[in-house]
Amino acid sequence: MDALKQKIAGEITLAKNPGAAIKKWREIFGITQTELADYLSITPSTISDYESNRRKSPGIGIVQRFISALIDIDAKNGGWVAKRLSGKGRPDIYEVLDFSKPVSAKRLVEEIHGKVITNKRRLPELQLAGYSLVDSLRAILELPVDNFSNIYGPTSNRAIIFTQVGVGRSPMVAIRVTNPKPSLVVYQGMSKMDDPIAKKISEVEKIPVVITSMGLEEIKERLGRL
Repeated sequence: MDALKQKIAGEITLAKNPGAAIKKWREIFGITQTELADYLSITPSTISDYESNRRKSPGIGIVQRFISALIDIDAKNGGWVAKRLSGKGRPDIYEVLDFSKPVSAKRLVEEIHGKVITNKRRLPELQLAGYSLVDSLRAILELPVDNFSNIYGPTSNRAIIFTQVGVGRSPMVAIRVTNPKPSLVVYQGMSKMDDPIAKKISEVEKIPVVITSMGLEEIKERLGRL
């Protein structure tokens, strides 16, 4: 848990926009401004002022109180968010990366020269907090079902980029039967996707599916600049 607290503290204190970082982490934990304010015995408007940078950047003492409040409130609700964020990763199977600020799904697709296969109309409304690179075959064969959610990292509001994909059905079936759900699915190394079941699941879940033949290292380099 200390590692998680240090990660949050480091991101807020080093951020060019600390208010946005505070808001991001509050929303990751699913806590309202009112809940947080009640716990800290301050007014919701004070939280709002910090998040909008109307108050000067918070000192380390305030940041520590904020982080402790997030962890404590989450613990009262079962501690599920902290457990997921603190889960042991499998870097050989998946890699979780976050953007410094939200990136539109449309821009991400453009960067990787992607082709939208389903739910194209949803693309303009999606803002992504990050992306995860997932070896689809190993994730499906080796990750226990209760660990599958770890591929989302801090938030499921991200693109899941599956590598080692065959026809595309298995990743979408896994998404269908587990929670949470990603905002966007990308199949890397594919020039077409014809599987009707994968497309049907995508439509039912309202998750856009994108394919790209761009190499994995180039994808990482391009998205790393975002």
